[in-house]
Amino acid sequence: MGWWAVDVHGGTVHRDALAAWLVARTGQAVEQRDDGTLITFAEDEASAEALISGLATSPDPSATGARRAIQPVDWTTRWREGLAARRLGRLVIRPSWIAPMLEPGEVEVVLDPEMAFGSGEHGSTRAALAMLVRLIRPGDRVLDLGSGSGILSIAAVRLGAARATGIEIDPEANHVARRNAVQNGVAAACEFLDGEAGALAPLLGPSDLILSNILRTANFELLPAIRSALRPGGLVIFSGMEAGEAPLFRPGLAAAGFAPELEMTDDGWWAIAARRA
Repeated sequence: MGWWAVDVHGGTVHRDALAAWLVARTGQAVEQRDDGTLITFAEDEASAEALISGLATSPDPSATGARRAIQPVDWTTRWREGLAARRLGRLVIRPSWIAPMLEPGEVEVVLDPEMAFGSGEHGSTRAALAMLVRLIRPGDRVLDLGSGSGILSIAAVRLGAARATGIEIDPEANHVARRNAVQNGVAAACEFLDGEAGALAPLLGPSDLILSNILRTANFELLPAIRSALRPGGLVIFSGMEAGEAPLFRPGLAAAGFAPELEMTDDGWWAIAARRA
């Protein structure tokens, strides 16, 4: 018995919808490769075969899948591999086992992501952090949708936000986020809630700044909830989208009453900041 990877190949038109379907079907993260392959995981061979068979009922019925066994790995320590200190403007992100490297005027976040998403190594997270450094204002009330390891919420408070609230569907990720908040001395100003961003966000406003580092389809679906949770004139930073998806997302932003202010790319990942009218 052991975990299996499932490589899914489909058309680019339905890729986001197919990725969201895979997440809902498996409860696991989906990796998107540059060649368009989507990779997800199943707990055993039978589950992998069932997932492949179920592709016929997915948003892309033409999608095909192939399974492969995964060698056992101790993920309690494997997550450390490849992590390094990162400098993003005046913000420094480093794991706890790397020595401090601050220059005058810089702000540090010490972060151990463990199994949660958000280490600063992914282009989408780096783009969101770089925008946060430029746009955060002292005293801001921040809402972080899909908060993962807590990296964006913690960085926001370290950069001057009065309070940051993260919403995450994975309770285990929130355990990691809370430990990271304690490690950075910001636990009193950071709260991490279990639940769906679309349901909880409107109840937590008005926010001055909202962060949404998730898939394009999810970002689009959350636009009404984000608008409801954001004060008039407030800013939202959208990330988690590939550069090629920008033309697909901009029209929805305008239709929802947001005016773009800043765009950024990092390693093929695109982020946009927009202001609520």
